[in-house]
Amino acid sequence: MRADGPQDAPVPFQEFVLKVHSRCNLACDYCYVYEMADQSWARRPRVMSTAVVRRTGERIAEHLRGHGLTTASVVLHGGEPLLAGAHRLEQLVTELRRLAGPRITLSFVVQTNGTLLDRRMLELFRRHDVRVGVSLDGDRAATDRHRRRPDGGSSHPATVRALELLTGPRYRPLFAGLLATVDLATNPVRAYESLLEFAPPTVDFLLPHGTWSTPPPGRPADPARTPYADWLIAVFERWYAAPRRETGVRMLEEILVLLLGGASRIESVGLSPAAYVVVETDGEIELVDTLKAAYPGAAATGLTVHADRFDAALAHPAVRAGQRGAARLPTACRVCPAQRVCGGGLYPHRFRAGRGFDNPSVYCPDLYRLIDHLARRVAGAAAPGAARRPARPGGPRATPDRPAVGFPIGRTGAAVGTAETILGAPDRANRAAVRPTAGTGEAR
Repeated sequence: MRADGPQDAPVPFQEFVLKVHSRCNLACDYCYVYEMADQSWARRPRVMSTAVVRRTGERIAEHLRGHGLTTASVVLHGGEPLLAGAHRLEQLVTELRRLAGPRITLSFVVQTNGTLLDRRMLELFRRHDVRVGVSLDGDRAATDRHRRRPDGGSSHPATVRALELLTGPRYRPLFAGLLATVDLATNPVRAYESLLEFAPPTVDFLLPHGTWSTPPPGRPADPARTPYADWLIAVFERWYAAPRRETGVRMLEEILVLLLGGASRIESVGLSPAAYVVVETDGEIELVDTLKAAYPGAAATGLTVHADRFDAALAHPAVRAGQRGAARLPTACRVCPAQRVCGGGLYPHRFRAGRGFDNPSVYCPDLYRLIDHLARRVAGAAAPGAARRPARPGGPRATPDRPAVGFPIGRTGAAVGTAETILGAPDRANRAAVRPTAGTGEAR
């Protein structure tokens, strides 16, 4: 989540990601928690105890009151959070709201693989107004490529059954959206349309985690090749040219907002200050958990809810760096014309062993190409399938870290926004929404 506030002063946390269960009932081969560099999950308690829940709730309330805030978001995460069970989850939500008191409103969202989502869970979430995000990569073939059970069985049928229940009239108001990981082996339009079958309020396509030291699958060393941009551009053209708005596509919408002068609400693009923090099952306070893809201990702060206030995490050098806007950009990105839209990409994707994070994103060529395409479409300067514009004379020169492409991008606004859940909050009146209009493909 990104939040508003002056970039020269700490922006208090407004989103708290709670790892309520540290294990998972799936064995997704791209998971940053279990399959990448940091293996700290193995030493943590399986479930967040009552004592940790209570202390976390006290710390959240203390932080919000200390900064004069009256709203915040809590994300129930894992692992697979539903492994904690309905009773424990109900206790957690009830206890955190009790500790927050009547003057603070906490909104909750749970991010789940859906395989354990049944009517009992949904009644609990309905009773306590907990929104539900579900992870699904597309149809069965797409899902089975990566999101299998530990015994190799398919998770797709169980997730589909859960979505059919969630999208029925009784529970649909709880539906936060779908989270999907980009897979170059999957046809992008087919993946998008298979997700549309559930009429999600939003779809969030995530780039698979990787670094310069452990590149993402299919990301070539040649900066002239942009397979991930090409995949997302195919989704964009299908979404943007639709005769009516079918859903939101979060990453694409955020890029369009940035191109039109707004500010991002997500960490993967833009320069808005980050305002979220993670609490593990044992009470350890951590940085964004996707840092686990970089190296062991990358997300650690040395702080715990038992001994430390969240203000101590707010003063952590990595948190402060993440709130410094353009000053936090890698050195190579500071002369790039896309910097205010790209924002250097997702922070973990910049890592290179021996050089740390002072590098452009491993997805730099893809991000540059994607932003270029969207800028031209919005400006009406490109049609579907248009060729890339060559580099301008004297413009950015192609390197392994940056493609030779130039494009016009307007200056984006200052950091703005409010607390949101991991899947994004509903459209708000105080923020311009960017949607395809009927039959035109124009932004409004």
